[in-house]
Amino acid sequence: MDKRITIEPSKYSRSWPWKMAWRDSRKSRGKLLLFIASISLGIAAMVGITSFRENLLVEIDKQAKGLVGSDVRVQGRRVLADTLLQSFKDMTKAYSQENYFASMVMFPKTSGTRLVQVRALEGEYPYYGEIITKPVEASKRFQSDKYVLVDEKMMLQYGAQVGDSLRVGAVTFEIIGAITQIPGQTDVSSSVSPVVYIPFQYLKETGLIQNGSRVNYVHYFMFSDDPADTAKQWSKTASFTESKGFDVETVEEEKRETGEDFENLSNFLELVAFTALLLGCLGVASSIYVYAKSKVQAVAVLRCLGMKAKQAVSVYLIQVTLFGFIGALIGSILGLVIHMYLPVVVQDFLPIDLDPVPYWPALFVGVLIGIVISLLFGLLSLVGLRKISPLSAIRLGLGDSKFKFDKLLIPIIGGIALFIFLSVYWQIQSLSEALVFSMILIGAILFLGGIGKGVSWLTRKLMPKNLTYVWRQGFSNLYRPNNQTVILIMALGLGTSFLATLYFMQDLLVQRVSLTAANDRPNTILFDIQEGQHDELKKLTKEFELPVIQDVPVVTMRLLEVKGFTKDEAYNDTTVSISDWAYSREYRVTYRDSLIDSEKIVEGEWVGEVRNDSIYISVSEGFKDNLDIELGDELVFNVQGAILKVYVGSFREIDWRRVQTNFLVLFPSGTLERAPQFHVLVTRIDEMLTSVKYQQAVVKRFPNVSIIDLELILKTLEDVLGKVAFVIQFMAFFSIGTGIIVMISSIILSKFQRMQENVLLRTLGASKKQLWTITIAEYFFLGSLGAISGIFLAALFCTLLGQFLFEFTFVPNPVQIGIVYVSVTGMSVLIGLLNSRGVVRQSPMEVLRRET
Repeated sequence: MDKRITIEPSKYSRSWPWKMAWRDSRKSRGKLLLFIASISLGIAAMVGITSFRENLLVEIDKQAKGLVGSDVRVQGRRVLADTLLQSFKDMTKAYSQENYFASMVMFPKTSGTRLVQVRALEGEYPYYGEIITKPVEASKRFQSDKYVLVDEKMMLQYGAQVGDSLRVGAVTFEIIGAITQIPGQTDVSSSVSPVVYIPFQYLKETGLIQNGSRVNYVHYFMFSDDPADTAKQWSKTASFTESKGFDVETVEEEKRETGEDFENLSNFLELVAFTALLLGCLGVASSIYVYAKSKVQAVAVLRCLGMKAKQAVSVYLIQVTLFGFIGALIGSILGLVIHMYLPVVVQDFLPIDLDPVPYWPALFVGVLIGIVISLLFGLLSLVGLRKISPLSAIRLGLGDSKFKFDKLLIPIIGGIALFIFLSVYWQIQSLSEALVFSMILIGAILFLGGIGKGVSWLTRKLMPKNLTYVWRQGFSNLYRPNNQTVILIMALGLGTSFLATLYFMQDLLVQRVSLTAANDRPNTILFDIQEGQHDELKKLTKEFELPVIQDVPVVTMRLLEVKGFTKDEAYNDTTVSISDWAYSREYRVTYRDSLIDSEKIVEGEWVGEVRNDSIYISVSEGFKDNLDIELGDELVFNVQGAILKVYVGSFREIDWRRVQTNFLVLFPSGTLERAPQFHVLVTRIDEMLTSVKYQQAVVKRFPNVSIIDLELILKTLEDVLGKVAFVIQFMAFFSIGTGIIVMISSIILSKFQRMQENVLLRTLGASKKQLWTITIAEYFFLGSLGAISGIFLAALFCTLLGQFLFEFTFVPNPVQIGIVYVSVTGMSVLIGLLNSRGVVRQSPMEVLRRET
């Protein structure tokens, strides 16, 4: 009788994979906790910064009127015509005016001097928000008499108090209050340019506005009612006013511009946070890879019991998803805490008061992203379990089991790349920028991954035979089974590149300004010197035994025609591409018969004197495209009422970084000598005491003359860069923190393999010293490679930033490179030793008993 044996397929309930996942996780929860930590910081950073961005945009929308202080602000470099001013007044119920400019002030009590922004105000501005002062009533009273409001930080710097005197030009005012906040101003801007408010009625008496003074004329208007659309109501008048070279800003425009400015800030912070999250993704991939390899025999046993491959994989996929959800939830909650603290970190850069409010959609998105990350990066390794044969259950040697290539890896890798791109695009809302950033990030990861793979291969092939045993053993760990060479180099390299880029660029920017005051270069500039003051000021300078490095006459003028086209003709002719502002701006030019060392002719010929009644000028090379001009083209200038026709004779390349008076337009001698003009004097002061006395003497005798002290600028720059660096370092903490967690988890996950090796070595007679040396050798090499790779990327980033953003050539500083290298390498060795101490210090039997 023919009897056929049939085997019924094993049947499992739908709840069985969940129960199995829970039971199997009992012994591995410590390892999976590291997986949770790998993504928590990145999720926390993303949730915190997204919440901060949304809160910021909401507050900008609420406080937009307080940023402007009025419904409309009209600003220009010349007085607004009476007819235009009256047109605005007819449509408003309140009007204020303000003139502001840079000038020197003096504290008579201490004889201290400072370049400040003087604001002469008339009217009840601000209509929205307020000028916050100490005492509070000072902002309302200062226009009633010869009172002045002074920036609080400057008062502390010079030891001034309310009731003291302040000399502004020829007038001595009483300090009635200290300014703590002005509409639209941040702490950083007040540090760079401290503000002094004076009553408008005393502006003329100060004598500060002279020929050539750069004065900004501002008019503030308040609507008679609250219009729904300010832009539409004012469109006709505003368009005409703007065509005359004035800026007309409504609340909606200020809201949009401010939102865009701080959107860029939040985008930057979010990209840094996303990078931290990506490092966490590497940690997830590494953790799951080692975890999946440890489950090969368990899967093989399940396959022997009749379980399908996809069912076995589902058990561990459930574990990864569950722990990913927990990690994302913890990260999202932590992100809300970060959001509460982040406004304190960036408050120096915010022109508004920001009260943090939880943004719940960010929390939900953070949890979702955490789950997606867990699935995508977990599948990279878990999909390999599909190819595990039941025969693996009887094969010895866990380290010998290798995952076979699975076709599903292709869509998984594609999904990861798409996830990175969509995440970046969601944050910065720019397709091209998201693509570029994603490519740079993926390129950096591939580069570091290639370094790690190459190191493993080269170490195996090129290991020096004359090395001592312990060092050879330590280096061999770089390519042995369960090694973490690739993931550690990627984590250390990315983290190092971020901090090193910040470190290098901050120092370079400060050095760039410092060099301007080095050696015999000028460090003090005096401007707004009137014709009658010129000789006396030069005499005073020589009395202090200071060199007159440059003494330059400056003439103001406006451009009427370019190649025969007036502004209106150029605007109406679509074939002409001349910028509108080229006609509207006020030009400050000089005349001389020779070039200075910061100038070089790149096209044409410099003619230093008038020939054949034709005037040939030299134009800056960068200004050439704005005017759309070539050699020989005709230009017509209005020199304060006198019409002057000139021709383009040459184009110059100008080094604007030099501390010298450089000009867009240079006239030859013999052309502007009789035109109304003022002078700029450049000198160098080596001693601080001499600088203080010289500035005091200048302010006393020539109150309208302003002084730029580059030493003070350098100090201010260092202060601002320090604040910027603090914000970036705060965000870099998440990248470095995540990198450290990834590193620790990678070391701990490979600890079992190291334990087996160390137990064997101890049994064979290896001493503790030898085991410590092996550990030091391995992590010293890993730390060195991670540091060197990160420094290389940082140097590349700094070179690109210097070339395309800051316009200077990056030159690596060996001392800085050494500091970064030693710090990263030392940290790697320290973490490696701390995580290995339990295996090294105890006897082989104790370790084996604990691990079994």
